[in-house]
Amino acid sequence: MKAIEVRKDEVKWAAGSTMLGAGAVHQGRELLHRAVLSDRRAEGGGFAYLLRLTPPPGKLLRAIATSRSDEHVYLLEGGYCNKAGKLIHFPGDYLLNPEGHPHGFFVAVETRVLVICRGEPDEIREFGVVDPV
Repeated sequence: MKAIEVRKDEVKWAAGSTMLGAGAVHQGRELLHRAVLSDRRAEGGGFAYLLRLTPPPGKLLRAIATSRSDEHVYLLEGGYCNKAGKLIHFPGDYLLNPEGHPHGFFVAVETRVLVICRGEPDEIREFGVVDPV
């Protein structure tokens, strides 16, 4: 198999609404963008992508999902927070959501993550804007 290379200036971001529908749009603005880095599922491999999450000012993005394969998440910028908006996971933090694991996150600041799935990406059950508690 040939190596896959994606240079930073060649990354193609797609609007989150193409994946998640209207829940990924708030007041006409896309809240989530995804850039696929590699997709080798057809050959029995994994799926790697970048996510860029941009919450509206004073609001949180909330996602609830179930892993359809082992999902490795590495925070590049921003971070995940609790329901009050306080950061609890920071750039450089790593998370593993094993296959079948229900999980979720809150985002209060613009956040970028690298996600690598052993197979299929998460089943997103909910995604939207919420107020901090």
